[in-house]
Amino acid sequence: MRKRLFAAPRRGWRVIGLAGALLVVLLTGSAVVLLWATPVRIDASDDKQVALGKRLYAAACASCHGAALEGQPDWQRRLPSGRLPAPPHDASGHTWHHSDAFLMRVTQLGPKAYPAGYQTDMPAFRQILSDLEIAAILAFIKSQWPPDIRARQSRLNAAR
Repeated sequence: MRKRLFAAPRRGWRVIGLAGALLVVLLTGSAVVLLWATPVRIDASDDKQVALGKRLYAAACASCHGAALEGQPDWQRRLPSGRLPAPPHDASGHTWHHSDAFLMRVTQLGPKAYPAGYQTDMPAFRQILSDLEIAAILAFIKSQWPPDIRARQSRLNAAR
């Protein structure tokens, strides 16, 4: 029977190789999770994002919130159903009083984004629009605000 002089070190290299492979898998998986967890960018100064958002807004939002972001008439007065009409997204409304994260959440989840029992006709768009498309719509909306309103809303984002 032949004696192997380097049997222990070979096993050691195998262990090191397996540990290295495991480390690569863990680091790659962590990078993928970080990429998925990275919030989308909403940039009202990005002409491409705003142009996409304008097209998507016209198709998905304008029927309720108005082609010129004006909202429905008497938007602060409850309907017979108890729900409020769609608010404007221009400077006269309250959209800019909310952070980007809240606006994304409301657009994605619709009624589920609000406290239990809150009644709204706002549909959930998560199954219809991607996060990048929702961000583009929000970039378009923000691009229509005067600079002072944009600055005030931007401070909300910074405070989070």
